[in-house]
Amino acid sequence: MAFSVVMPALEMAQETGKLIAWRKKEGDRVAKGEPLLEIETDKAVVEVEAPADGILAGIKAAEGSDIPVGQTIAWIVAQGEVPPVESESAAPAARAGSHAKTESPTTPVQAGASQPQPGSGVRISPKARRLAKELGVDIATVHGSGPGGEILASDVQAAAAAPVASEKKSVSIEVPSSLGRIMAERTTQSWTTVPHFFVSRDIDAGALDEYRERIVSDVERSHLVRITHTDLLVAVVARVLLKHPRLNASWSAEGIRLHDYVNMGVAIAVNDGVVAAVIPNAHTASLAGIAVQRRDVAERAKAGKLRPADIADATFTISNLGMYQVDQFSAIITPPQAAILAVGAIADRVVAIEGKPTVRPMMTLTISCDHRVADGARAAIFLSDLAESVQTPASLLA
Repeated sequence: MAFSVVMPALEMAQETGKLIAWRKKEGDRVAKGEPLLEIETDKAVVEVEAPADGILAGIKAAEGSDIPVGQTIAWIVAQGEVPPVESESAAPAARAGSHAKTESPTTPVQAGASQPQPGSGVRISPKARRLAKELGVDIATVHGSGPGGEILASDVQAAAAAPVASEKKSVSIEVPSSLGRIMAERTTQSWTTVPHFFVSRDIDAGALDEYRERIVSDVERSHLVRITHTDLLVAVVARVLLKHPRLNASWSAEGIRLHDYVNMGVAIAVNDGVVAAVIPNAHTASLAGIAVQRRDVAERAKAGKLRPADIADATFTISNLGMYQVDQFSAIITPPQAAILAVGAIADRVVAIEGKPTVRPMMTLTISCDHRVADGARAAIFLSDLAESVQTPASLLA
């Protein structure tokens, strides 16, 4: 029986994925769960595993291709088996999108003749247009000396050789990576379509610090992993969220989806961007288990070896910039999630306790919420419960 290899969907808004590299060649034997290919999705570069044992056959996609989610890109077959033949349709033309060219029913233009630049009315010879592209000359600034004002190659050369006005300054253009471009698109989409509001609260982190110092050595010896403040917050926040389903929810066309589990996304900085690695069922995971998962997925993220499960199905996200000495910030929600928690640095501050100034280790938490799902009162009550739980982490995590 043949098994299809398809472009996976890792989030609701994902439409395509880019095939980065095949790990196996046509005709190679593969084992179920073995890395088969690398793809770049809307969130990160991930490894896709083989869905079954067999022979890789019928590869349909080349490296570098953008492929619609759900499209079959190869088959895994038994020895001697032939991959199924799929009927061709208009899909290839649709996949070509804006890159496909259509033939005009109008009279063809004689080869080599100059044509107006679409939508501009500028007449320019094909040679001049190519030369302008090579020399980086904006044809809108070139005066044509040919018949009817046509721009010739000599006009482009003259424009390229002309001295640049003294008031113009040189600029450096940095082309974003694919991940950087996707981040820009996704954050713009979220900011412009999701009605954000923000609620902040200063929290005494003294008990959290003390609890970490008390357990860090034991956990490091038993699990070979160092407990971080992010690990503690993942564990505490996940358990508090169970009492606040509207903040652990997803917005959809059908309505508000409430989750009875917490898959915690943790923002991790990588080259040219940030990925939200997911710790599944964080509400029941042990503190050591959370730390191990966070460490392992962070290592894969920084090595560009994330797996689909590493970034899928988060219900809430924590973004901690405390290690960068940031006091407070507001984060942008990752749809379809309803909220994200921004964590600032723990720092000594003077606060009033029983009317007297006292120095305490404080941190500022800011929750960003989708106003279609939650309101200010719900966010405030959540932060209040979270502040109380941070004061007694041992009782919550025991």
